[in-house]
Amino acid sequence: MHETIRHRCIRLGEMVIETKKTVRAIASTTGHSKSTVHKDLTERLHLVDPLLAKEVKEILAYHKSVRHLRGGEATKRKWKTKKEDRRGRD
Repeated sequence: MHETIRHRCIRLGEMVIETKKTVRAIASTTGHSKSTVHKDLTERLHLVDPLLAKEVKEILAYHKSVRHLRGGEATKRKWKTKKEDRRGRD
C-alpha cells in the first residue's frame, strides 16, 4: 500500500474517533469522495492499524444503526417545508 494512502487512512480514522462524524461528513470536510473515505475506513485501515480500525468500526456501526432515523427526520423536514411553502402561495 502506498505511504500516502496509509497516512490518509490513519488521519481519517482519527478524525472519525475525534469528531464522531459520518462518512459523508468526513468526506465533505476532507475533500475526498465518500467512496474513498468508506473504503479507507472499512477495508484499508485494518491493514494499517487494527486497533484504530476496531474503534472506527464501532462508530460506523452506530451510524448505520441510526441512519433510518436520520433519513426519516430529513424527509419529515422536507415535507414540512413544502407544506409551509404551499400555504404561503395560497
